[in-house]
Amino acid sequence: MTLADQATRPVDSRRVFVIAGPAMLANLTTPLLGVVSTGAIGQLGDAALLGGVALASVAFDCVFWLFGFLRMATVAFTAQALGADDRIEIRAVLIRALLLAALIGVLLIALRAPLASLIFSAMGGSEAVTAAATSYFHIRLWSAAFMLGNYVILGWLVGQARTGIALAIQVGINLLNMVLTVVFVLMLRWGIAGAAISTVVAETTGFASGLVIARILLGPNYRVPRALLFDRARWLRMLAVNRDIMIRTAALIGAFLFFTAQGARAGDRVLAANAVLYNFLMIGSFFLDGLANAAEQLCGQTFGARNRAQFARAVKLVLAWSVGFGVVVSLIFIAAGDHLIDLITTSPDVRLAAREFMWLAALAPACGVLAYCFDGVFIGASWARDMRNLMVMAFIIYIAVWYTLTPWGNAGLWTAFLAFLLARGLLQAMRYPALVRATFKSASLPR
Repeated sequence: MTLADQATRPVDSRRVFVIAGPAMLANLTTPLLGVVSTGAIGQLGDAALLGGVALASVAFDCVFWLFGFLRMATVAFTAQALGADDRIEIRAVLIRALLLAALIGVLLIALRAPLASLIFSAMGGSEAVTAAATSYFHIRLWSAAFMLGNYVILGWLVGQARTGIALAIQVGINLLNMVLTVVFVLMLRWGIAGAAISTVVAETTGFASGLVIARILLGPNYRVPRALLFDRARWLRMLAVNRDIMIRTAALIGAFLFFTAQGARAGDRVLAANAVLYNFLMIGSFFLDGLANAAEQLCGQTFGARNRAQFARAVKLVLAWSVGFGVVVSLIFIAAGDHLIDLITTSPDVRLAAREFMWLAALAPACGVLAYCFDGVFIGASWARDMRNLMVMAFIIYIAVWYTLTPWGNAGLWTAFLAFLLARGLLQAMRYPALVRATFKSASLPR
């Protein structure tokens, strides 16, 4: 199917799941990587090493999550160029984003020493754990440019609805990482360095494979005129969208870190219970994030095609399926949450504490439906400034609700977090009609 054919096809449920399905499957492989890495390091019998990997992994998750705009913005700009049937711009989007990813990656590597010192001193781990985490961090950070480059390539593929290829690359990176972790850590006995090296090799291999695939897909006409590639207006728009998504993501990271910090202040038992229940959020996000990917691509493509009717249909379909998945997952958690808790932890105290707050955690997928769906819609349409502002407003609401419900303890914390999810989605839903009217009132939209 040609690019033009894709742009003119009506939006239906099949197109939604052609994009969302592979994204959901790719999401499922990510926690398996964490299990293998933790298990391999755990076999070494050194608690400090295990704690170091855990600490460094959290640091990496926060740092690289912050640069997730490279994937999201690339999805949007690629899908918009696809909808406009602008083949040269599709190529230019990839190259511009890769140049930005390379610059950020090089800066992260150059700043790795002060960055590690700042992060791990703030985390407050023991001397042995901090030493292990720092060692892991210094090695793994060499993969920064390649990991960020993979964000770009995956976003570029999803933006063209080539989610099957994106799935293959992402799963391939994770599987190679798992295999190399077992080989380097358990067979070659390289310890924590082996776990870090396996990630560097896997990300580098994935990036090289992605470049080869991109080159094949581009065919013989892969060059981009220099004037277009470095067009000032397009660079400024890309940087503005990336900046706004980055600020939005920083607020989101802040919300999760605040939740973890408040749980820690309530004691080890509550902290452990919240860690168990956090898996409910993650499982729900596997499905909702996949549908958000569909919204990014379909809304970006119909935006680029200047097709208001198909844009609205894409939003309605993704929203309907998101509500369905969110409600079903929440009902499953309510019905089977006790069994899931028992699978995750064997501690009687933690099980009891987790059951106390399970019904609140079980509501998270249903409460997050609007937030995930409209995140995808706003990204696809490049409404990044509004998404940023509304996220900050939702964060303020989150803190206000938590402060009001502080006497409720951990139940108040969970209620505030659910309010945060609801506020994100409701604020975006309220802003959506005005943005649609402003965006489609003119036949000439910003490129």
